[in-house]
Amino acid sequence: MKKLLILLSLITAIQTSKACDICGCGVGGNYIGLLPDFTKRFVGVRYQFNRLTTQLDINGNRTALSTDEKYQTMEFWGAWNIGQKWRVLALLPYNFNEKYTEGSDLLRKKNGIGDITLNGYYKLFDQSNTSASNKLVVQSLWVGMGVKLPTGSYDVAEQQNATATNPNMFQLGTGSLDFIPSLMYDIRIQDFGINANASYKINTENKDDYRYGNKIAANASAYYKIALGPDSRLAPNAGLSFERQQKDHAMGFKVEETGGHLVNASMGLEANFKRISVGASFQTPIQQELGKGRIDAGNRVLTHVSFSF
Repeated sequence: MKKLLILLSLITAIQTSKACDICGCGVGGNYIGLLPDFTKRFVGVRYQFNRLTTQLDINGNRTALSTDEKYQTMEFWGAWNIGQKWRVLALLPYNFNEKYTEGSDLLRKKNGIGDITLNGYYKLFDQSNTSASNKLVVQSLWVGMGVKLPTGSYDVAEQQNATATNPNMFQLGTGSLDFIPSLMYDIRIQDFGINANASYKINTENKDDYRYGNKIAANASAYYKIALGPDSRLAPNAGLSFERQQKDHAMGFKVEETGGHLVNASMGLEANFKRISVGASFQTPIQQELGKGRIDAGNRVLTHVSFSF
């Protein structure tokens, strides 16, 4: 219980600090969520879909310049447990970006490799015991450090064309080397559990003198494991996610109508069939304030298929 309280205090402290790459949309998303069940290693493919509307007026209404943007990512991911205490996780994305301006009937597309992320984790503790009511209690806490590599293309012309109401996020990558300290915690009592993740993305300035605002992301999901057989089970889950980003800087000057925060409600389903894991989750905004109200984030979808070995 003491360790759980310490963890919750850490997450609260992170959330209240001043910290999306526009909150998960556009360049630099780093959502992990529930990992597949695995003991040694796994590889798989994830698909993410994000929707966004930008260039709204000061009251959040559409104008002739408003754009509807879609950010889709096909992502190869994998993790490897090294011994009992270490874990590495890699994310290799390929992005499909689309922007449509209704007033001019202009459709722009941008596809290509995104920024690769590598994470290393150390297990602080992993405990299993029986409660006073004779229920099995299992919990673990991992602390990690990640690095995001500037492998995705960064278009300086896009940066130069960006205005106060047209944020610089229609990019395949940030062009910068960034760092991501994080925490991963899981507690389960019998078949009911709670999984929590928190990370803080520290962005550096790229070679074109642009620096995206640092980003805090935290999410927690409650899940319940339902056995279908000796090697098969379902795990429906529901939770909340919180993201906050500081303002961007261009040539050392703050870009005022950037940054903000977003709270999403989520629900999903994970399924394991021997070594195969499949999952899907849906997120919808319940509170947001992005780009001083000139950006509106829509729903998100995340799916994956993974194989453990």
